[in-house]
Amino acid sequence: MENVSNLRTVEWKDNKVIMIEQTKLPNQLEFVEYDDFNQVANAIKTLIVRGAPAIGVSGAFGLGLAVLQSKATTKDNLLSDLEDAKKILFATRPTAVNLEWGLEKIMNVAKTGDTTEQIKELVISTAKKMADEDIEINKAMGKNGSVLFDDNDTIMTHCNAGALATVAYGTALGVIRATRESGKNVKVIATETRPIQQGSRLTAFELKHDGFDVSLVPDTAVGYSMANGLVNKVVVGADRIVKTGHVFNKIGTYQVATMAKQHGIPFYVAAPLSTIDMDTKADDVVIEMRKGSEVTGIGEKKTAPDDIGVINPAFDMTPPELIAGIITEKGVATAPYDESILKLFQAN
Repeated sequence: MENVSNLRTVEWKDNKVIMIEQTKLPNQLEFVEYDDFNQVANAIKTLIVRGAPAIGVSGAFGLGLAVLQSKATTKDNLLSDLEDAKKILFATRPTAVNLEWGLEKIMNVAKTGDTTEQIKELVISTAKKMADEDIEINKAMGKNGSVLFDDNDTIMTHCNAGALATVAYGTALGVIRATRESGKNVKVIATETRPIQQGSRLTAFELKHDGFDVSLVPDTAVGYSMANGLVNKVVVGADRIVKTGHVFNKIGTYQVATMAKQHGIPFYVAAPLSTIDMDTKADDVVIEMRKGSEVTGIGEKKTAPDDIGVINPAFDMTPPELIAGIITEKGVATAPYDESILKLFQAN
C-alpha cells in the first residue's frame, strides 16, 4: 500500500463519491462508494468519514450527488432540491464549521447557473476543485508550521488531524510530515482519544504506516508524559476556531492544552482558514453530544453497568491563552488572536 498521506480519504469518480471506511481501520483498509447524498449524510453522521476538512469536501460532494439525483427541470426547482439536501447534510455534524463552509460554497456557486445543466456542471466541478485545493492548503500549512519544530522534537498530538481527516496529507499531521520532509528527525506521541479511539485507530495507523517513530499513550497519561519530559511540543487540529482564538476540537484537547501550559510546553493548532468562523461567538457554538453507547462499551463488549447516565460531548473548547500559535495556509497567528487572525484573512 502507498503512503497513507497519498491516499485520498474522499474523492469523486464516475459520478460517485468514494471514501475510506474509517470505522474499519486499522484492521482493514476498505473503500465505500455512494451515489445518493443520503448515504453521504449517513457516512458523516456515523464517522465513516470524519475530520473537519474531509467532511467539508464530503458535504460538497453530497450536493454533487444531489444535483444528479434531482428530477428538477427548472433552475428554481433544482435549487430547492439542493437546499433540502443541504439541510440533511448539515444536520449530521453541527460543530464542525467546514461542513457549513463546504455546503454554502456549493450553494452560492449553484445560484450563479442559468440552466439546470449549467448548475449541475458548476456544482460538480467546484466540489472537485475544493478537494484538490484541500491538499494544496494542507501542504502550505505544513510548510508554515514546520519552522516551529526542531530536530529531535517529540511531538504529542490528540485525535486524528492527519491525511484521514482531510482529503489527503493532513493538518496537524501535515505539519509533522512537513517537519520530517524539511530534514528534521521527529518522534510522535499519539493519545488514544477515547471513546472512538481516533488516536489509536487512525493516527497511530497512519504514522506507523508512513514510517514515523510513533508511541501510543492512554488519554490519562498525558500529564505523566509531560511531567517526565517525554514531550517537547504539541500540535492538534481543529473543528472550529472563532475569531477570538477559542478552539473547538475533539473532546480532551482542553485537558492536553492545560497540561501543556502547566509544563511550559508550546501547544499549537493547525487548521485551514475555512475552519475559522469569523461570525460566531465562542459561547454560541453548539457542542455535539453523542450517544452513550460509545462510552459504555468498546465494540460489542460492554464496559459499564446498564442504565448508567453518560455525558459524551464530541468536542471541547480550548481558550486562546493556552495556545502558542494557530498554523494556517496563510501563516501562523499568535496572540492577540482577534488581530492576527483578521490579518491572515486580509492577506488572503
